[in-house]
Amino acid sequence: MNYDERLSNVSILGAAGKMGSGILLLTAVEMADLSYKKENSKLTFILNAIDVSDSALFGLLEYVRVQSRKIAEKKINVLREFYSENQNLIYNHEIIDEYIHRILAIIRPSTLVESAYHSNVIFEAVNENPELKIMLIKKIDANNNKNPWFFTNTSSVPISYLNENANLDGRIIGFHFYNPPAIQKLVELINGNDTITDLNLFALEYAKKLRKFVVNSNDIAGFIGNGHFMRDALLGIQLLNELKSEYGFPEAVYIVNKVSQDFLIRPMGIFQLVDYVGIDVCKYIMEVMNPYFENEDIHSNLLDSLFERGVKGGQNSDGSQKDGILKYNKGKLIGIYDFYKEEYVDYETISNKLSEIIGKLPSNYISWKEIIKMKDKDSLLKDYFENLNYDKSLGATVAKKYLKGTREIGLKLVEQNVAKTEKDVNDVMLTGFFHCYGPINNYLPLEEK
Repeated sequence: MNYDERLSNVSILGAAGKMGSGILLLTAVEMADLSYKKENSKLTFILNAIDVSDSALFGLLEYVRVQSRKIAEKKINVLREFYSENQNLIYNHEIIDEYIHRILAIIRPSTLVESAYHSNVIFEAVNENPELKIMLIKKIDANNNKNPWFFTNTSSVPISYLNENANLDGRIIGFHFYNPPAIQKLVELINGNDTITDLNLFALEYAKKLRKFVVNSNDIAGFIGNGHFMRDALLGIQLLNELKSEYGFPEAVYIVNKVSQDFLIRPMGIFQLVDYVGIDVCKYIMEVMNPYFENEDIHSNLLDSLFERGVKGGQNSDGSQKDGILKYNKGKLIGIYDFYKEEYVDYETISNKLSEIIGKLPSNYISWKEIIKMKDKDSLLKDYFENLNYDKSLGATVAKKYLKGTREIGLKLVEQNVAKTEKDVNDVMLTGFFHCYGPINNYLPLEEK
């Protein structure tokens, strides 16, 4: 079975979710493009979109419709070639409409897992719950006589664990998209101990067709992305705990979040990122990872307590940010959760209170929005961090601790054989997290000046 034949019948579990919807869109577009090849004229392309909610699946189709139009508009010249022999399609809008119709015709929404029983490839994008993943995979595999290949979007569960517990004999691979899949270029590719070679080759071809940047991670819980992010979050919480006794809880949140965004030149502060991913999601990922690292405690009492209080973060169905450690209004920070008072305090009040205490950014500071667009940024970053190294302000002091901490995390991932190389660690953080520099760098000396 060649690439096109295998991709002619696909199922996606969790298709209406945040990750599943993007995976579905990309796969539907790829399948639609394959359907135009003359040699595939006898193939019927079917993409089963499987989820538990009919209303969510209805919303999914509208999402695909809107996004497909944007994709079609960008590739109109290619589409004109697809339809060059169709004399009925003359104008661009007619061609675009026909292409959207083709994409939607491939998709079969369903709330029944049985829809996957005839698929060659199954993408699994359900909750980060190992037992749920295994249950669904085993059920499909037991009723599917095609020896299907499974792609799991897990960001933390070892592939070999899923393979062994679902009795797949190597027919599963980790294909970790980054959120949102339709935009993010990075994919972490994880082979289990027994992942078959042909599945790996197929995954690489699929990634190439989707124009994804692939970084291979070894099969160790959390892989590279969450291996770094979860420890990065714990580092932020550690610094929060060091500061809260002197400044107060919401004040410490503000300091660490501002330092990790502005002083470290990142797209968002660490607590904003935790809110974005979801406090509940971070908690679950840490629970998956923790048993695999005997000499580490990948766990946070703070996240446990916030979760118990219903402070979870994440996104609403319209994509807006839910309140978490920070409070939001139309994307703007307006509050900080006070752990002890169990209420939000005004963000601007805390900001005004701490601006002088934190100190100013170095004079040669360049914002993330500016520097991320620059091709040759290394010398600018070196100069910036050299200035920061001589700065004795609170903001600079916390930033130096944070920068050295993230470097140690990155090096540990290589030492633990999670990442094959230091470059792989940096590539994941640069591509998947949109950092403007990798954590493994020499911007600060080993000893603080």
